[in-house]
Amino acid sequence: TILKERKYVIINFLIIIQDTMKSLTDTFQLRNKVEIPCIGYGTWKTPDGETASVSVKTAIELGYRHIDTAAAYGNETSVGEGIRESGISREQLFVTSKVWNTERGYEKTLHAFEKTCQDLGTDYLDLYLIHWPASVNQFENWEEINISTWKAMMELYKEGRIRAIGVSNFMPHHLKALMETEIIPMVDQIEFHPGWMQNETVKYCKENMIQVEAWSPLGNGRVLNHPNLQQIAQKYGETVAQICIRWCLQHQVLPLSKSVTPSRIKENSEVFDFSLLPEDMEQIDKIENFGNSGSHPDKINF
Repeated sequence: TILKERKYVIINFLIIIQDTMKSLTDTFQLRNKVEIPCIGYGTWKTPDGETASVSVKTAIELGYRHIDTAAAYGNETSVGEGIRESGISREQLFVTSKVWNTERGYEKTLHAFEKTCQDLGTDYLDLYLIHWPASVNQFENWEEINISTWKAMMELYKEGRIRAIGVSNFMPHHLKALMETEIIPMVDQIEFHPGWMQNETVKYCKENMIQVEAWSPLGNGRVLNHPNLQQIAQKYGETVAQICIRWCLQHQVLPLSKSVTPSRIKENSEVFDFSLLPEDMEQIDKIENFGNSGSHPDKINF
């Protein structure tokens, strides 16, 4: 009986999520009440120059209002150009960037933030993230490095230079020290897609009101040929990419879709005219570990 009641609650919760997300401009609310558009346009691996500027401009023209980039992507200048060329005011957009691993630490983070703003052509960010945690496999004082980086982020936040601050690729043991600071992370951007759900991290974030964002929600394209996903996509008359993005939303995870092809940029945004049934959500959840990048935060060497 208890299990049936829990399933009933979960089903009804999913229905609520399905009903509230109806367009690209619908939002999740962060712990500090900042509204973040429910789908982001990602720019990882987007070549700098015209490709980046045109694709960002195209995404904004198609209705995206959430743009995600990072210093390490090497394309912030072109992303900024695309934002300006779109003709949409800066205030209507939600722009995210990240401090890279070589720039962690208090002073370096402050300088990295200024460089990012200069390259993007903005005087503030809507969200700034620590791109990867310093970890035990590289640093004996890894927690100290993360805390000193976070202190710089908190200072910029208090000054109003950043509307929200968070992390990327942090697991619960990386987050622990930050949870004891004055300002708790508002976002954790992790690899999340069918076949790679990182349940422990997602559960921890939800319990602590940290919004989870999904980088590579399509498994960098690796999951698009999975037979289970293809079968579900055929059932709904949608593409596998659309199924993956919708699945993220119904898990209350914010997907960062990425393409430089206009038709696919548009396709990735057309996920609001259908909802995945609970049984299909469950089937996708059960997909074996598959399609992940292999970049574990405690094993990376960059």
